[in-house]
Amino acid sequence: MQQLQAWLDHRRARPGAGAPDEPLWLEWLALAGLLAFATWLLGGRGVWALLLHADPTGITMVIIVVFAASTLWCGARTRVLQRQRAALSLGSGWAGDYGRALAAGDSATALDLLLESTHGPHVTAWWVNGIQLKLGLLGKVIGFSILALNIGSIQNFDPAQSQELLKSLTTGLGVALLTTMVGLVGNILLGLQLTRLDRYADALVADVQRLGLGQRTGPRP
Repeated sequence: MQQLQAWLDHRRARPGAGAPDEPLWLEWLALAGLLAFATWLLGGRGVWALLLHADPTGITMVIIVVFAASTLWCGARTRVLQRQRAALSLGSGWAGDYGRALAAGDSATALDLLLESTHGPHVTAWWVNGIQLKLGLLGKVIGFSILALNIGSIQNFDPAQSQELLKSLTTGLGVALLTTMVGLVGNILLGLQLTRLDRYADALVADVQRLGLGQRTGPRP
């Protein structure tokens, strides 16, 4: 307990120790603003209506909903990480739990608990990010399956029905290309957010471990 108190006193005496805080929340707000503007712009140009009407399977809508929900989760996660980064100066939150585990002499458990708090939820988020790409590939398979079935159903070519035949063929091709495109774009944009969260969490872990090292060696002038 005395070691823990010495660590907290050392941290309060040096509030600027460690890496400077990064405006993670403001960065996410800027990205969210750009996405909102792009959504409005594409809606005004009729792109959303085209995407939804060109995909009768509904996979494109599912990908968009997954991406929107994941982006909102990333925004909430940025607030959590920034609050924990600010709590370093008080020795509370995850840093306090890490310090108490170190004071108890269990450094391995302390690091495991810290990593679970900082990076644990990101594992599920990365899995959801991969789901977007897999849904896009599923749409490609379904689209080319529709295309193959339409081609296989052709028995006699009638020039009078060429327009209707071309429309049925392009439906499958449109599903394949649109779902793949939307899945790729969603995967890239969400992956960008998650990479930033991981990097911020890495810096937070390094800062907490640096403070833990100060706890063990004692405060230095």
